[in-house]
Amino acid sequence: MTFSTFPTFPKDRKQKRRILLDAVESVRDAVAACTDESEQLGTLAPAAVDAIRGAGLFTLKLPMPLGGAEADPVTQMEVIEELAYTDAAAGWCLMIGATAIGRPGAFLCDAAVAKMFVGGRIPTAATATAISGNAIPVEGGYVLTGRWPFASGVRHAEWMVAGAKVPARGNTEETSLTLVYPVAKGKIHDNWHVMGLEGSGSNDISAEDLFVPAEFTWETALWEPRRGDAIYRMGRPGFVANEHPAIALGIARRALDEIIVGAPNKKRGNPPTSTLADREAFRGDIARCDFRLRAARALSHEVFERAYEITCSGQVPDAAVQAEMRAVSAHVTFEAVDVTTIAFRYTGGSAIHRSHILQRCLRNINAAAQHFMVSDSSMESYGATLLDIPDVKPMA
Repeated sequence: MTFSTFPTFPKDRKQKRRILLDAVESVRDAVAACTDESEQLGTLAPAAVDAIRGAGLFTLKLPMPLGGAEADPVTQMEVIEELAYTDAAAGWCLMIGATAIGRPGAFLCDAAVAKMFVGGRIPTAATATAISGNAIPVEGGYVLTGRWPFASGVRHAEWMVAGAKVPARGNTEETSLTLVYPVAKGKIHDNWHVMGLEGSGSNDISAEDLFVPAEFTWETALWEPRRGDAIYRMGRPGFVANEHPAIALGIARRALDEIIVGAPNKKRGNPPTSTLADREAFRGDIARCDFRLRAARALSHEVFERAYEITCSGQVPDAAVQAEMRAVSAHVTFEAVDVTTIAFRYTGGSAIHRSHILQRCLRNINAAAQHFMVSDSSMESYGATLLDIPDVKPMA
């Protein structure tokens, strides 16, 4: 069953990667032109949304039978990193939007997919990490009540993908369910007033006593797709963990590039007698920063490539691999925060102005680093696997 009006992506991994990276390049100017507007609006500017959607980038994680790219995890990382280099909020909205439409495309039944992808049109969607709702079983579906924070891109989304608990009853245990409902049937809360990633529009959204048909749900713990292949067996957090190092690397590389480009012309001292590029300390620091980013990038690609190989063999990566994927995402983010901070400090007083790219990089990387997916607990879980401690919980 094929619904898409977009051109079919090739199966060949290298060809697909080239098409997707070319698509990012094609929208770079349009996205960059919207950065200030997106921050002022507190959500991605309509022109940026249109450019990203028009280039087919929101289909990054959508199954190929629905016209999606269904890109491997490392290609996903490269694409998101490239867009985040231009605008972190746009990269963030891409990663959330791609996941939000990719999961229903893989796990919902044909009847629900047909209602979402009407006439072959691929809709936009938002999602949130937290399983913070309650779904009460009723005839034909569930009554959903809950509030989901950090629903990035929700203001330009048509569908919301939300996690909820189905309470225990009788002889059944509490379970986790993923539900999909129209954003128009929820309430978006105007609470995205933040210091970084302002353009991501990561508002809360809530629903109260909302009926969701059973066909628009699936068990969150199930990772065997109805359509699509290996990437939909990445599991949790594997399916989304790769997105975070991509964002971090894009921001940090932009910060480092900006300070390197400006160094030959930036005078320092009192009075200013030499350029920043003349300083030996600066030369040594940018060398170390470059190596840190390259090493972090290589490590993250290695970890997610190995996990992808597991899924290609028909398996879901176990808890130890899941813990490693989440931990490497945190590690890359920590490195990116340090590199961006070093670049910011070398820029001097001019970097504190809102018009300077380095202050935006600093704000955005620190906002990205606050996400639960890259919290310190991820390192604790991975460390437990190195110690052979049983019952590791990768999402603790």
